[in-house]
Amino acid sequence: MKRRKFLENISLFTGATTLTGATTIKRTEIKKDIVANKEKTLVEIRVTAPTVVGLNEPFWLGIKLIGEPFYANWVPIWQRKGVTVNAPFNHSARGIRYMDNVLPSWEDDVQILGDDGYEGVSEYSFKNGSGPYHGDQRPIRRLEGFRFTKPGIKYIRVKDPISGKVGISNAICVEKEKPTERLFWGNLHCHSIFGDGIRVPEEIHAFARDESFLDIFALTDHTEALSDAQWNYFREVCNTSNEPGRYVTFNGGEWTSPKYGHRNFIYPGDEGPIIRCTDPNQDTLQKLYAVARNHKALLIANHTASKGHTTHWDNGHDPEVERLVEIYSIGGVNEIPKGPGNTFESRIKKDEVIGSHAVDGLKKGFRLGFIGTGDDHDGRPGDSIHHLQEKPESYREILGPGLMGVWAENLTRKSIFDALWNRRVFGTTNNRTWLKFSINDQPMGSTFKADKKLTIKIEAASNLNIHRIDLIKEGEIVQYTKPNHTQVSWSPEERQPSNPTWYYVRITLDEEHLAWSSPVWVES
Repeated sequence: MKRRKFLENISLFTGATTLTGATTIKRTEIKKDIVANKEKTLVEIRVTAPTVVGLNEPFWLGIKLIGEPFYANWVPIWQRKGVTVNAPFNHSARGIRYMDNVLPSWEDDVQILGDDGYEGVSEYSFKNGSGPYHGDQRPIRRLEGFRFTKPGIKYIRVKDPISGKVGISNAICVEKEKPTERLFWGNLHCHSIFGDGIRVPEEIHAFARDESFLDIFALTDHTEALSDAQWNYFREVCNTSNEPGRYVTFNGGEWTSPKYGHRNFIYPGDEGPIIRCTDPNQDTLQKLYAVARNHKALLIANHTASKGHTTHWDNGHDPEVERLVEIYSIGGVNEIPKGPGNTFESRIKKDEVIGSHAVDGLKKGFRLGFIGTGDDHDGRPGDSIHHLQEKPESYREILGPGLMGVWAENLTRKSIFDALWNRRVFGTTNNRTWLKFSINDQPMGSTFKADKKLTIKIEAASNLNIHRIDLIKEGEIVQYTKPNHTQVSWSPEERQPSNPTWYYVRITLDEEHLAWSSPVWVES
């Protein structure tokens, strides 16, 4: 097999990185000219698959061969055909430039190996087909026609026989019967060049769908930066990108109030007005809630404990529309203050506003589900690498993006929106951990009345080792286990509560990864 060759406009970075991105990067060499005929080193193989499938049900597999990140060309070819990597809007006023991390080309084969019951190709050559964009020679593919003939938690491994590197898929739960609900993955917080990021909506949707392999996505730019005409354009791109069964999109934006904090708003369908905190009719929380109610929108409190972007829970709450809170994003963990259970700073400014974390909202009686998001500004929703940017320097301390898991019947706007509203969601630090959490058979996000002792069931599976699971009651750890395994089933018991209470689960995995279930509320 031939070795790999490539052409690139490159800025080379070396040094250890974790999937959360909060590490020191050594800048050893920067090359701004095209480097010809330079051998490219494979750094990582990423493998993505649906998390829940039925027995013998065909499914897809996403494969992405990763090298050292580099700055992509800025090529203003206005007659280009569709979306490309080298787009004309890859540079922002902040100094952010678009970086790619997929190998520019690959001429070798990879081996595809599955667990017991796997049926599918055993080898794939990237000489076949093409990447997701016109003329795209990069080794990134979404392949079809895989299945498992035996039930259980399964994994698929993709191996480069030359280097010996192996990529392991997310856990795949193969159910004996046709699944009544499935686990989908999404990101509801991302910015474009129309706000304070880079790239245009078409390119950002294409990346979310074809490079991050997201099921669900919303481009939620700072609406105060958008004109009415631009809002119409955003909606048009969103609606034409929506593809039930493959990729579900939502119209929405970020209401960016320095006084009341930032809230994302998400509409259930094709229509919905732009909402701006600079509009006198929309400049308070109560006015925001009224618009959301009138248009059946869902509100999400963002980076709640960030200084300068803070959610002060005393300012108000509307349980009909404000149903979710951003537990994690590139700005850090907003579950609880830094300390036991949270080793990350809330924001790159290393400041946290005590009393504004997600748990503080829960303690006030607000019933909020947890989601992970990106808050991506670098044109890479679901796979941001802000920490490698030269400018602004503060970006080098930003963490990796988060991810949202959604339990829903199917991949349609209605089904996903209903699941979001019902808080059938959980957040992760960009790991696709299969997670179920229930109390007396009531799933995460539920409220129910207990008439007996509580039987709690926690099931999790990941391609990362699960170090610890914390059962948290009213913000305090009441039980925990240390499974040290990739698959866990744990059923702790709790006494019947004498007063209303709530529980959720925090999971700690390898590589500093975390996952949080939405709470379950128990009424006495």
